[in-house]
Amino acid sequence: MGPLVAQRQLETLEAQVQDALAKGAKVYTGGERPGNLMGAYYSPTILTDITFDMRVWREEAFGPVLPVVTFKTEDEAIRLANDTIYGLGAFVFTNDTERYRRVARQLQSGIVAHNNALYFSPASPFGGYKKSGNSRTGGIAGFHEVTQIKLISEEK
Repeated sequence: MGPLVAQRQLETLEAQVQDALAKGAKVYTGGERPGNLMGAYYSPTILTDITFDMRVWREEAFGPVLPVVTFKTEDEAIRLANDTIYGLGAFVFTNDTERYRRVARQLQSGIVAHNNALYFSPASPFGGYKKSGNSRTGGIAGFHEVTQIKLISEEK
């Protein structure tokens, strides 16, 4: 696992994890800087017993921290996933392709991946919903983000 983009991001991530721990979350694994590396490194971390007032639930972590939240129904999972001001990427793990498609259509996210980590090609539009972005890069959608179309009409 490589370093975070900056020391500032490492400090933000540590504050998010500390907030979760102070509010009752438990560390399943990780939760600290690796002791033998210099730089903005943070151990891959899984947190359980997450509550919805924790920063790791309310903010984008942008680091190797996974807050685990359980659900009982598909509708509850969709509601929880959409209960955020962000919406860059979502992941649906299921062997039921119809379920994946049904859930993906309802997720308020710019990208939804099925049974894998985020994959896209340069020809794919990339960008989020809500506060996770107001534009797209890549593909024809990215082209339209940096162009302005004008019709100039003349009478003949």
